[in-house]
Amino acid sequence: MINEATIKIRKIPKKILIIKPSSLGDIIHSLPFLNAIKAHFESSEIHWVIAKGLENLLETHPMIRKLILINKDDWKNLRNVKNTFAELSMLYTELGNESYDIVIDLQGLLRSGFLTFATGAPLRIGFSEAREGSIFFYTHKIKGGKEIHAVDRYLKIASAIGCNVEEVIFPMPLIHETESIRGLKTLIKEYAVIVPGARWKTKQWFPERFAQLISLLNIKSIIIGSKYDEMISDFIISHSDGKAISIAGKTTLNELIHLIRGAKMVITNDSGPMHIAAACGIPIIAIFGPTNPTRTGPYGGNHIIIKSDIPCSPCYKKKCKSMKCLDSISVEHIYQTMKNKGVIGGTNEIK
Repeated sequence: MINEATIKIRKIPKKILIIKPSSLGDIIHSLPFLNAIKAHFESSEIHWVIAKGLENLLETHPMIRKLILINKDDWKNLRNVKNTFAELSMLYTELGNESYDIVIDLQGLLRSGFLTFATGAPLRIGFSEAREGSIFFYTHKIKGGKEIHAVDRYLKIASAIGCNVEEVIFPMPLIHETESIRGLKTLIKEYAVIVPGARWKTKQWFPERFAQLISLLNIKSIIIGSKYDEMISDFIISHSDGKAISIAGKTTLNELIHLIRGAKMVITNDSGPMHIAAACGIPIIAIFGPTNPTRTGPYGGNHIIIKSDIPCSPCYKKKCKSMKCLDSISVEHIYQTMKNKGVIGGTNEIK
């Protein structure tokens, strides 16, 4: 096992595999890595392992030749053991037949380590702090660090194989705007995007406070999210003085990207759409509770981070009875911070 800061690539690789199945935000964070790899190895064919349900994000990406889908959520279900074993066997064969020259595991878990090993590639690279024993499947380990942003962490591997990482570029996929989103943007020319949901309950600021904040804005707000966020969205609409509409659960991932691209701002919990907004250069007001914005906050400097200073945050807990970190963040605090930062004017008007 080799552990070194620089890995010498003796010949241009024909095929490179990136393993980063999920989540939405993590894949967005990986795009500068993709850009750096493709800029350095222009003629190399790049494949990507991605979780089923997220493939729309990358399926039209011009830098990626092939997507390999995995049903990682089904693998966790013991009732699907037979199907999982069959799928893994097929995947093992498929990956081995591709003859990859370099494989990079950005996920760093047991299953991603196993997939890295299955390729049989001569260069199998991952992080030295990867979890669940995945480090034993790598030929080369790079120290990423835990207290840096995920984007910078991934770029450490790109740098280690000779890529230029001085300029951080998010190469978003080329997608066509649908009629429904075009019509919505024509109807509402200036709007804020609101993201009240998150994968963890402990990352969700309170719906009634989102509603109150929306009611203070002098532009319309469009609430987005998955079908699981529809109940929260309906509550916010009914308590925001007619200032909001919801399309939660009614859009594809590609439609969300186009909607976010046209927003004046995005007000959000720590969520996947937050990272889409950052990649698109949209101003963000990001509300953080149990997680650390240094590691997973919106990348770049054109954003406002709202976070309490209580000692127990960040705790990274998915369950909490008090949720003190979010409860201590008031509507008044966020609104005044937005005014002080020049996001909104003194008369409630969006600049």
